Amino acid sequence: MRQLTTWARSTGHPGYSETLPREPESAATARRLVRASLSVWELDELADDTAVIVSELVANAVQHARRESIRITIERPGAALVRIGVVDFSRVRPKRRMPGPGDVNGRGLALVDELAQDWGTELLPWGKRVWAELHGKDEG
Repeated sequence: MRQLTTWARSTGHPGYSETLPREPESAATARRLVRASLSVWELDELADDTAVIVSELVANAVQHARRESIRITIERPGAALVRIGVVDFSRVRPKRRMPGPGDVNGRGLALVDELAQDWGTELLPWGKRVWAELHGKDEG
């Protein structure tokens, strides 16, 4: 079921996407794809935060989506801007919760909010994309 896609962006930087099974183990594959993309773009300083973010977004999709697959997207819309996304077949928008001190679950979007410069949800005709943006060091 895995399919890796590469496309050219107007910035001249490729984008990457991969369809993965909707299972917890896909977070590890998503982290590898993110780290490889950032390495190619020489934005390694974003690797740790981006890996945490993609893990949390995959975990949400695994828990709440409806079909057997999810899609990971990694784009570089600007020289120092990276946008990651997780696409699934549910149109229900994620909600950031404030977990209590003993809660094990519910911290994912709080982490995304803390680590990303911006994040949100795009509704699609058949589902949604939850995305996050991170900024690397400015060139020049």
